Amino acid sequence: MTDWSEIVLRLGVATFAGGLVGLDRDLRGMPIGLKTLGLVSLSTAAVILLAMQAAEPGQFTDAASRVAQGVLTGIGFLGAGVIVRQGDRFRVRGLTSAACVFFAACIGTACGAGHWPIVITALVFALLLLTCGNSVERWLHRTLGGKDDTGD
Repeated sequence: MTDWSEIVLRLGVATFAGGLVGLDRDLRGMPIGLKTLGLVSLSTAAVILLAMQAAEPGQFTDAASRVAQGVLTGIGFLGAGVIVRQGDRFRVRGLTSAACVFFAACIGTACGAGHWPIVITALVFALLLLTCGNSVERWLHRTLGGKDDTGD
């Protein structure tokens, strides 16, 4: 049985990590933000934590694996809700926000399981991509001569 301090730590870090990714979406005016991604991460961590309560300490059981599979499959519906096709052209917006929904669910899963090195590493990489990705993409397009179609 996981003690209260560990439960608060896992759920708190999941909420913070998802919210941090959501803050990026909020600051860019995207249709999904801090509250939504914080809740996605928190809820995913909660169900993983619940599934792991029946297992031996430190083990990711078959039951927890099935819960993770179900959550990650179902989260696609929420992600699909932020993808929008613009106008008559074949321009789709919101894919990064949809990927952030999936990431928030994954980071919540890792928090619920208590895999802190994965949480920290994935969060750092995600925040680097979200903050520097457009600049790097534009530079690569200019340098390599590709079409500059950076957006969400």
